[in-house]
Parts: sequence; structure tokens; C-alpha cells
Amino acid sequence: MKQALVVFADGFEELEAIGTADILRRLGIKVTTAALNCKRASGAHGMEISTDASLGEACMGDYDVVVLPGGMPGAANLAADGQVKDLLNRSAERKIVIAAICAAPFVLAQNGLLTDNKFTMYPGFDDQLGGLHYLDVPAYRDGNIVTGKGPGAVFDFAREIAAALGMEDECRKLYETMFVK
Repeated sequence: MKQALVVFADGFEELEAIGTADILRRLGIKVTTAALNCKRASGAHGMEISTDASLGEACMGDYDVVVLPGGMPGAANLAADGQVKDLLNRSAERKIVIAAICAAPFVLAQNGLLTDNKFTMYPGFDDQLGGLHYLDVPAYRDGNIVTGKGPGAVFDFAREIAAALGMEDECRKLYETMFVK
């Protein structure tokens, strides 16, 4: 069974985090949700979420994909956390899928993971990345890096994660039952 880790930082974008985790679970992927320092996180729009583990506990797992939701100040909190940096470095070394949406691709760029990759993210944040290869599309997969534009792109983002995991057919069938085009 494939496994995913979705990292929640205070200020996360609720739709991106919960929507992506939900779709991955519907695909039969074992999803672990983890907050940075405890088992709770506050969303950008006031939702309090209990997670499965703290990030320190969750980092012991063997994942096929690591997902970073965006939102502000969620993405800034991810970028400032040393555990996230270590997780991204280990994930890149293992060449597992690393997925970030909205403002969170900034965290990937900060850790040198977008240097040679095309990507998308919330418009305007790309201006802070010094001329990397930004694309104005809902979601994009370049090798093992998957990026999404924002909350409205959650279904496209999850579809690209599924494709990166070799689950395109399963995702297509799921989306038919969910009335997603």
C-alpha cells in the first residue's frame, strides 16, 4: 500500500490540506497527517485540526509522497521549520514524490528543489523566486516534484500526485464517481 505524509503548519490552507488528504485516502493510499510540533494545527480560516501525529513522530515513517499545503502564514511556518527542511532533504535523496501547492512551492525553492524543475504556485509568489521556471497552470508534475496553483486546483493537484505514484487509472475512476472532470 502506498503511503503519504501531509504536513500541517499553523496557517495552512484548509481546502488544500484536507482536500488532498481526502482524495489520497479515497485512492487507497495510507495518509498520515502531521502537525509541526504537536497533534493540532490552526488553519488560515480558523479551522482547528487534530492530526495523526506530530511531525517528529511521523518522520519515522516510510512514505511514497510528502505533501505540503499552502496558505499563509502556513507556508512561511513550513519554510521556517528545521524538521521540514530535513524531511525534504531526505525525501529528495530517496527520490520520493514531493508535492506542494499554493505558497508552499516557495518552501521547495528555498530548499533548492525547484532549481531545474518547472512548477506552478499561487500567482505573485513566483516573483520572489528569482526567475525559476514558473508555469501558469492549475497543477504540474516535473519528475518527482508536483506543484499546484491554489485551493481551486486541489483536484488537478491530487491527480498529478496520483499520476506520479502510477495511479492515474484509479484517480480517473475515482473522479468519475465524484463528478470531477
